Amino acid sequence: MGKAKSLKDKLYGAAVMKMSFRLRGDEESPAFKFVYPGVLRDLELEDAAVEKYIAENRETVERAARGSIPAQGSRS
Repeated sequence: MGKAKSLKDKLYGAAVMKMSFRLRGDEESPAFKFVYPGVLRDLELEDAAVEKYIAENRETVERAARGSIPAQGSRS
C-alpha cells in the first residue's frame, strides 16, 4: 500500500489534469466531463479548490500540463 497523498499533491494532480484539457480546449468534451468528476470524487476535492490552486500556481501547472514536469521538490 502506497503512502497517502498530501492535499497539495492531490491538488497538483487534479490541476495538471484539468489544465491539460483546458490547454487543448477540451473542457466541454465528453472525456473531460466523465473523468474529471471522478478524479475530484476519488481525491476528495472540490473544483473550487483546484481552480484556486491553478490560480496560485499557474506557471508550474501549465508547464506540467504541457509535458515539462518539474522535479517533485520544485512544486510550489
